[in-house]
Amino acid sequence: MAVAIGLTSDAVIAAAMTAVLVTGGFDLSVGAVLALAGVVAGGRLHAGWGVAPAVATALSLGAAIGAANGLIITKVGINPLITTLGMMGITSGATLVVSGGEQVARFPSAFRFFGQGHVAGIPTPVVIAAAVIILGDFLLRRARWLRLVYYVGSNEEAAVLAGIPVERVKVLAYVACGVAAASAGILSAAYLGAAFPMAGKGAELRVISACVIGGCSLSGGEGSIIGSLLGVVLMALIGNGLVLLNVSLYWQDIVSGAILIAAVAIDVLGRRGRR
Repeated sequence: MAVAIGLTSDAVIAAAMTAVLVTGGFDLSVGAVLALAGVVAGGRLHAGWGVAPAVATALSLGAAIGAANGLIITKVGINPLITTLGMMGITSGATLVVSGGEQVARFPSAFRFFGQGHVAGIPTPVVIAAAVIILGDFLLRRARWLRLVYYVGSNEEAAVLAGIPVERVKVLAYVACGVAAASAGILSAAYLGAAFPMAGKGAELRVISACVIGGCSLSGGEGSIIGSLLGVVLMALIGNGLVLLNVSLYWQDIVSGAILIAAVAIDVLGRRGRR
């Protein structure tokens, strides 16, 4: 169960990252948003705010960062790599400014319930992640509006000619990704009992690797949330396997990067073969 709790943050982000990847983009700022959301929520709680307004503020911040990414990409025309990489730097710096480079701890029990509580004997973060995955996968398969991400990612020019609001679809996908990253930050802070400025380090690499392993294509138009979840589980199993083999934690980023390159290479070679 500890493994399941540990991968809930990545699973929540992966659900929204899938939609972004399907549109043909990606978001490198999710790890920084995760850390900022935890620090902001914790700071508001220390300032005497209630749990609901503190959480709402963190989620709104995630949505705002996602909207900024989407608008810069669609309106200004800067590609997702530069946009989200720059936003990652801005958000990471903002996290250090807000926190002063120090962790925020000693949260009220009502907030810690999100990470340490139980619902019908099941850990709360597992329940939340399962709800996000099941609902997200159902809507992505069945909801007409969310199905538009596949049309946009498969052929953007054809989608425009068909009257699909391509820019709006992309912006909403990035907003969802920002909210998911902020939610993951709240779950992580509640579970650990503290919010750390560097909490989201490497999350973007793990999540994108998991999504690509699960069937998402960096070219867009392909992917499913359930597939991305299986990728998250595989990445978690690999990480735990390295620990059990007494491999240094410093090697995990190397392994994650190698897995991402291998997964993308397989996707590219597969596309060439189909052509």
